Amino acid sequence: MKRLIAGLGAVALLTASPALAALKVGDKAPDFDAKAALAGKDFDFKLAKALKKGPVVLYFFPAAYTAGCTAEAHEFAEATPEFEKLGATVIGVTAGNVDRIKDFSKEHCRDKFAVAAADATLVKEYDVVLSQKPEWSNRTSYVIAPNGKILMAYTDGNFAGHVTQTMDAVKAYKKK
Repeated sequence: MKRLIAGLGAVALLTASPALAALKVGDKAPDFDAKAALAGKDFDFKLAKALKKGPVVLYFFPAAYTAGCTAEAHEFAEATPEFEKLGATVIGVTAGNVDRIKDFSKEHCRDKFAVAAADATLVKEYDVVLSQKPEWSNRTSYVIAPNGKILMAYTDGNFAGHVTQTMDAVKAYKKK
């Protein structure tokens, strides 16, 4: 029984505490195109095209319409005008409940930023497999410079902190 409790405690600790993101600062971000939605309208998101405008805040989340992911989307929606002032594009990407991203973009991203469907290849390239549910993506945020290099990488199962981490990275990039 003690082993079971200790094991459960370790699992809780691993899922609650920050972990290192798969891609490191300075790595080249894998280019991708994905089916996406903005304000309930479908479009094809192209990372290369977005990078031509400035840095990209790419945040992976487990699944649309789950409590933490909804709260995180609300936080990114509130921060999107400030990201835009800094010349950054925000894109949320998920492998979970991808059939619902069109509605999620309208209801919870509040028409402020796009949300895209991650396929297995994209999840693998960014190494963001959610260990507890491998068909979903984990919660990892990246800031990617216009040259395609990773400026910031942050993985934490708790959504709190992702907006702050990415905003600080974009501001630091803009100061250069």
